[in-house]
Amino acid sequence: MTVFLQIRNLDKVYGDHTVFEGAGVTIGAKDRVGVIGRNGAGKSTLFRLITGEETADVGEIVLHPRLRLAYLAQDDRWELGESIIAFLMRSSGRPEWDAARLAARFGIRSDLLAARISDLPGGFRTRVKLVEMLLHEPDFLLLDEPTNYLDLETLFLLERFLGDFSGGFALISHDREFLSRTCDRTLEVEQGQLTLFPGDVESYLEFKAEERGRLERENRKIDARRRHLEEFVARNRVRAATASRAQSKIKAIERLKPISIEHPIATARIRIPAVESRSGAALDCEDLAIGYPERIVARGIRLEVRRGERVAVVGNNGEGKTTFLRTLAGEIPPRDGAFRWGYGLEPGYYAQHVYASIPGDLTVLEFLERRAHPSILRQEILDMAGSFLFQGDDVDKRVEVLSGGERARLSLAALLLERRSVLLLDEPTNHLDFETVEALGNALREHAGTIFFVSHDRTFVHLVATNVVEVGSGRVTLYPDGYDAYVWRVEREADAAISTPARSAPAAESAARTRSEGRESHERRKERRARRTWLKRRLEEAEKRLEKLQKERDEIHRFWLENPTDPSPERRARLAELTGEIDAQEAAWLELGEELEGIDREERAE
Repeated sequence: MTVFLQIRNLDKVYGDHTVFEGAGVTIGAKDRVGVIGRNGAGKSTLFRLITGEETADVGEIVLHPRLRLAYLAQDDRWELGESIIAFLMRSSGRPEWDAARLAARFGIRSDLLAARISDLPGGFRTRVKLVEMLLHEPDFLLLDEPTNYLDLETLFLLERFLGDFSGGFALISHDREFLSRTCDRTLEVEQGQLTLFPGDVESYLEFKAEERGRLERENRKIDARRRHLEEFVARNRVRAATASRAQSKIKAIERLKPISIEHPIATARIRIPAVESRSGAALDCEDLAIGYPERIVARGIRLEVRRGERVAVVGNNGEGKTTFLRTLAGEIPPRDGAFRWGYGLEPGYYAQHVYASIPGDLTVLEFLERRAHPSILRQEILDMAGSFLFQGDDVDKRVEVLSGGERARLSLAALLLERRSVLLLDEPTNHLDFETVEALGNALREHAGTIFFVSHDRTFVHLVATNVVEVGSGRVTLYPDGYDAYVWRVEREADAAISTPARSAPAAESAARTRSEGRESHERRKERRARRTWLKRRLEEAEKRLEKLQKERDEIHRFWLENPTDPSPERRARLAELTGEIDAQEAAWLELGEELEGIDREERAE
């Protein structure tokens, strides 16, 4: 195996904060590595050290001299007013037809190539960055939080890109499902060390849980042995005949040291202050139109949401999800029609960039105390701060020294302490570790209030949502078939966007016709092989998902056989959900299988 990267005895310190101490790892050139760890553990620092943007205090970082490294930058490198095609050609030095062909692979149509990048929504800007990176023909990729602010379609395009990429990559992400679907190695950055595991994130977390369980069992055995020896010593140390034996047992006790167990990756637990649980309507929209003086985003919105429902607001970037939440929050007025909140309901709003308005001269604790409901105890405030990674002396830090991500977490913690019966959350997971994402999801699922939230984190949406509202094509409507069906539809649309990339870009078509027939045939075979690999992987995922759902359904059936009088409405509702999910997964499995058979037929025909 060609080695891409070797890190040996790495130390990196900022002031009194040690990021790495004696860390080391070796990564192969074809490895697909998901990088995980708590915020502040050093994940982004690791990438900056690899790219040479920062230098190590001690140790060495050795890169393969002939491998081309590409880094998905968080900053924007295009010029003001620059078009997509002009930026791609300038940055890569490649001809227009080549840039257009690769842009089409990411669903950037030929009619968009002349558009100014600054006018595009965030998802399309990321697509442009990915195309630019690919045009440099890299062998290994570093991607730092590539999924932040991506809509679901662009997320699927990114998954396809990584699945087809012939080299290796390392990516930082807090989206657990994205990591599972793209990476076959897991690198944990924790307590100054680097741990590389030869499996995906789910396998790694399962391994960590098993290892922790084993160590805890060993410690229980040590404790039991210690107690037994201490009882023997207590009984015999004062008797002359047994004093020497007791003395030897004391030495044995001293040798019995418990095994040190590091905290597991998922320890966060968030407790949202309880609100009153009531029935009735939470929101009623009547022919509502939303938008701005110069543009209507959506009109004719008729929507009724009951109290206690948790509504996922979905749709592509730029279609109006944030505009919808801002309207419900009262930040912008309706353009037409009306909406009404239920009696006594006042929403609390978490916006993507709300943290910019936090007073810098307040400490973390002072800010939370000002925002918390008067009934909230100081210990509850400290517990909430700790859940969002402000622990110990961190609560005494002034806001002005916090990073943007830390301020975002602080704003979210403050909103949850306000004891609101309605929460409007716009991308609440973007600056959270995935264990905190899941802790937040579990807390919101147990919350009695009404919730509207925008998120493209599939694990989070699955945890929280009871309803799905889609914003798109000038409308806001309840999606009838649930979140799984919505994800499946978007995934198929992403497939369609890249299935025939050459047809999406006339410039690429024209240039392609000048190549020899042999090269065209080679390209087709290459794309077909990549597609088959992806389809097989998706088939395996669908089979595993289907098996898991069927197992849960069978367990409910077995429970009812043993408890025929069980009245649980929750169990019956879950069975109905499972039936729908199983039908969707079976349909997906059949469609994938048919496409794979079609590829096999094409190959046999050639």
